[in-house]
Amino acid sequence: MRTFRPYDPTQVFLLPPSLQEWLPAKHLAYFILDIVPSLDLDAVLKSYGPPSRGTVPFDPRMMIGILLYGYCVGTPSSRRIAKRLEEDIAFRVLAANQQPDFRTISEFRRLHLKSLKRLGSSLYN
Repeated sequence: MRTFRPYDPTQVFLLPPSLQEWLPAKHLAYFILDIVPSLDLDAVLKSYGPPSRGTVPFDPRMMIGILLYGYCVGTPSSRRIAKRLEEDIAFRVLAANQQPDFRTISEFRRLHLKSLKRLGSSLYN
């Protein structure tokens, strides 16, 4: 199975001890963190294939989480999501403080658009 960059939204940092301490308990970001693992991501994961040389990709759960949250809060643009990953604590919580650039976000969306549409429709079933 393909390996991904480490992804742990509960990662503890030096300052603050946890990014999650900066968000209220019932914030939308926590709902996104709860729902993404329950989605059927097989089609997205299979597209990565076996481990290979080169850059280790970002975890698809994180990428889907930031896209979904971006849509929910009216920030669908890859460039704006990348900017919010630097400035917005909710985006930083969702990304476990990782910061994919706008090209990476855009390319992920382009490559997985059909799967993402299916995931969106499965949320309503």
